[in-house]
Amino acid sequence: MVEVSLERVTKRFGRVVALDQVSLVFEDGKFTALLGPSGSGKTTLLYIIAGIYKPTSGRIYFGGEDVTDLPPNKRNVGLVFQNYALYPHMTVYDNIAFPLRLRKLPESKIDRKVREVAKMLRIEELLDRYPSQLSGGQQQRVALARALVKEPTVLLLDEPLSNLDALLRVSIRAELKRLQKDLGITTIYVTHDQAEALSMADTVVVIDRGRVQQVDTPQNIYNRPRNLFVATFIGSPPANVLYARLTEKNPSLACVEVNKARFCFEGERAARLSRLGGEEVVLAFRPERARLGTEPRSDMLSIPAEVYVVETLGRENVVTLVVGASMVKVVTPPSQVPRLGESYYVLVDPRDVMLFDPVTELNIDYIEA
Repeated sequence: MVEVSLERVTKRFGRVVALDQVSLVFEDGKFTALLGPSGSGKTTLLYIIAGIYKPTSGRIYFGGEDVTDLPPNKRNVGLVFQNYALYPHMTVYDNIAFPLRLRKLPESKIDRKVREVAKMLRIEELLDRYPSQLSGGQQQRVALARALVKEPTVLLLDEPLSNLDALLRVSIRAELKRLQKDLGITTIYVTHDQAEALSMADTVVVIDRGRVQQVDTPQNIYNRPRNLFVATFIGSPPANVLYARLTEKNPSLACVEVNKARFCFEGERAARLSRLGGEEVVLAFRPERARLGTEPRSDMLSIPAEVYVVETLGRENVVTLVVGASMVKVVTPPSQVPRLGESYYVLVDPRDVMLFDPVTELNIDYIEA
């Protein structure tokens, strides 16, 4: 196993800057997810680590060794592509054996390794089949077996579950997480699916427009987003965002007003709000951390709102409400089904309210670890 580190890596494709001064450390034996929207640069980053792309500037290290100029076959990485990239004219056995035959290993050793990894991934009975005879989940396992059979020091996964149906994705991601823990291999997993990233990874790297937005545990990514992008990208539904006016701005007491609702913060949060340059602040809160009430509460942010639409999802309802010129969502229990047009107060515990600088979009309570 090996630690992977990047120092100020930039990648340009003509005038397009795909990665901009990215510095990261992927811990030895840990599972790290690269999470971001399409075009954010996460796959480019993975391919640079694999050696498929060469950085425009910056260096890549495996275990302290500079591998920036090494080709992929000299880096001992296992790479699983989004479309699996299996050879259609080869059997499952031959697909798995292919990287070992490139190394010119003895056939007896190849046979032993192929059967070992096939047993580990529970595909022993598929070895004589061709890719066209396999389901999506079976092809995914074969692609993973081909990556693991050469015993790579780093395992790279490029959205390997995106072609599977929703139910199979849930099953396979649990298997992948357990497999990675059993093997203890340094794993870097690219995905745009936040559920995959948060449920599988030890560390999540959120990336957007070629820049790293936050590197943290799944819990902190969700509960302590570094900036407004992370807050609104993570979560289903994502965090609600409201622009509020600062009506009082003192180090000991700072008050905000949104849609005629006024609430005051004290202590350190008041001090941070008082340091904002303008007269506005961005409030954000998770839909599942809010609830609906018929009366305002003095101990909670209480925002008057009107029901716009209700989505019933079985175990919960997602209620969309109009707040001034904005919309917010609140998750309610299945027993609470508001009617369209009804008036409520959106009630939020102040501890669950995130505060962002409207200029920098940084979380004013976020402190770098």
